[in-house]
This record gives sequence, structure tokens and C-alpha cells, in this order.
Amino acid sequence: MTAQEPIRLYGTHIAADPTDLYEEIRRSHGPVAPILLDDDVPAWFVIGYREAHHVTSNPQLFARDSRRWNQWERVPEEWPLMPYVGWTPSVMFAEGPAHQRRAGAIGDALDIFDRTEVAAVCERAADLLIDEFSGDGTADLVEQFASQITLHVLARLFGLPEHDIPVLVQDVAESLDVDEKAALAHGRIQERMRRLVTDKHDRPGFDVPSRLLGHEAALSDDEIIIDLLVVMAAAQAPVGNWIGNALRLMLIDDEFSVSLQGGRSSVSHALIEALWKDTPTQNFIGRWAVHDCELGGRRIRRGDLLVLGYAAANRDPQVSPSYHQAGTNRAHMSFGHGEHGCPYPGPEIGEVIAKTAIEVLLDRLPDVTLAVDAKELQWRPSFWMRGLYTLPVAFTPTTRVDL
Repeated sequence: MTAQEPIRLYGTHIAADPTDLYEEIRRSHGPVAPILLDDDVPAWFVIGYREAHHVTSNPQLFARDSRRWNQWERVPEEWPLMPYVGWTPSVMFAEGPAHQRRAGAIGDALDIFDRTEVAAVCERAADLLIDEFSGDGTADLVEQFASQITLHVLARLFGLPEHDIPVLVQDVAESLDVDEKAALAHGRIQERMRRLVTDKHDRPGFDVPSRLLGHEAALSDDEIIIDLLVVMAAAQAPVGNWIGNALRLMLIDDEFSVSLQGGRSSVSHALIEALWKDTPTQNFIGRWAVHDCELGGRRIRRGDLLVLGYAAANRDPQVSPSYHQAGTNRAHMSFGHGEHGCPYPGPEIGEVIAKTAIEVLLDRLPDVTLAVDAKELQWRPSFWMRGLYTLPVAFTPTTRVDL
């Protein structure tokens, strides 16, 4: 690998643990590296912390509207990464005042909930999920707990009817598949959001869509529907993987054994350390250069795509904290940064969900232990998200909670 040769960042060689690959790229290419995505489509990989911070801090130089891309003629219609780059009229690709209007409304809608209310909703959801397996003595904490709880909480914050929640959870799971069921499931989710917004016109409540409908930003129904889908997608997998990754850390690391004996003092520490070591959103597409410019010693052309390497930036030796500092240092890039980072109060609510979920689990199952050797745990083969296939555990069977 030389500094002139672009690196192919797709295929099996990056599937398992890309940490060594990131460091090799840093040594041979520096903080900004030429890469090839699927079908050898070129882009830039921003892995330096300062460079990533610069890109995310300057939307006037590195923008979000994917229609700026100078490589569209090389991208096939069925490109695997099309869900990340295909422009939609959502808050994700909006820029300037339009983005501020949409993101501001979302932030205001989420901020109506006191954090203790969110924690109470999460406690109830966690108890309901744990009740399903607490009597078994074994469970897969990814499939049966971490991957589901965020949706249960969001559904309640969205004001969805109770009977719709299990169906939504199933549809979201199917929408992540790669077969024809995925498109059908996505269509059902979108239709459910459309019905929800229509219902909130007639019967508004203390919930996110009702707040968006009444917001001074005067959002249209179509804007609200697509942005509700964005909020759901931006929260479900990242927070679920955050919970799973932190639980893995707590189960395999003696540093956190106090938490597995009923204590809570290490939960926050483990969550922050997981963001530094195994951040759920490893890499993010992206930004598009508004003008020709220089970044990290590279000449970037107008319309070039930049992939933000959040995981690699977190491990930049110039800023990466020591082991004992990681759990208290919140300067990581895991929620992005700047105008297009996860908007307030999203990270705060995500942390309330993750922290509460883990605390309830440890309260209910205080002797939970890993049911397999730690080396048997397998990460999903994704360059974009960091999460486990399974997290099998064992514990003393307990009775369900009387809610």
C-alpha cells in the first residue's frame, strides 16, 4: 500500500476488525486517503481527527447535498451504497437555512420530553423485553434486547398505539434484510408514519409528530413523515449497537465487574469507552466538496465525496485518550460534529436510553455472564456499522416484573 494508490474499502478484508487497516492507512497515506468504494467508485477517506473536525465544522466548504457529486455517471442504479448517497428531500440532505429549519424543529420536538420521562419509558420497555426471557436462564442480548429497545422507546415518544409497536419492530428488522422483503417492509413503515401524522392532525398528543405539526417551522406532512423515518433510522441501529457494544465490554473486561454485581457506577464509563473503542457508526457518507480545496495535504476537487472515518478519527494517536481517560472524555467524533452532526438533544436522549437499558438489565439479572468464550463473539461484516451478531449470556432465571 503506497500513498499514491487508492485503497479498496469493500470486500472481506475489511469485514472483521478494521482497526489494523485504519492504522495501516494512517501510516501510509496520512489523515486523508484516496479510496475506492464498491465498483471502484473513488472517494476520500478522512481519518485524521483534526481533518474530520474541520470538514464537519465547515458546511460551506463540505456540504451534504449528494447531487453535488462529480461521480454520478460511474454509479450504477443498484449500487450497494445507494441508500447512503441517493438524494431524498429529507433533513439528511438539506443545507443552510432549510436544514436549520428542519433540524431545529426535530430538536425542539425531542426536547419536550424531560429526561426522567425518557428514562421511565425506557425502564418500562426494558422490563417488558426482559420479561420475555428472564425465566429462561439464557438469552441473546443483541436479538432479544439491544436491537429492540430503542424502537420500543421511540414508538412511545412518537405516540404510536401500543398494538402497533411489535409490528413496527418486525418491519424494521425485515427492512434491514437484503431480499425483496426489505422494500415491502420499508413501504409498510413509511405508510405507518403517514397514518400516524394524519391521526395526529385530528388527535394531537404529547408526542414528537404532534409537536412537529404545531411547530413554527410550518413543516409539511411530507417533510414530517420523511424526517420521522430519518430519526428512527438514525437512532435504532446506532443506539442498539451502542448498548450491545457496551455490554460486551462490561462482560469481558474486569474493569467493569462491579457493574455485574449490581453496581451502576461503571455503566456511563463503559458507554463512553465503547464510543471510543467500538463506536456504532464507524464510517459515514459523507460530505461533498463545494469548491476545489486542500485537506490533509490532498487536493480535493469540487464535487468529490468525502467519507468520514469516525472510528479511525477516534483512534487518532494525536487525540485518542488513554485507557483510564476514555470513559470520562467526551471529545469523540461518534455523534458527528457541527451543523450536520446528531442534533441536540439526540445524543443526550440516546445516552439516557442506553444507560437506562443497561442499568435495568443489571438490576434484573445481576449475575449475568457471557455464555461463550469472548473470542467466539463475531462482529457483523460491515464497514459502516459496528455491532455484534449475537451476545449470548447466562444468568439465574427470575420471575417477570409486575408492571
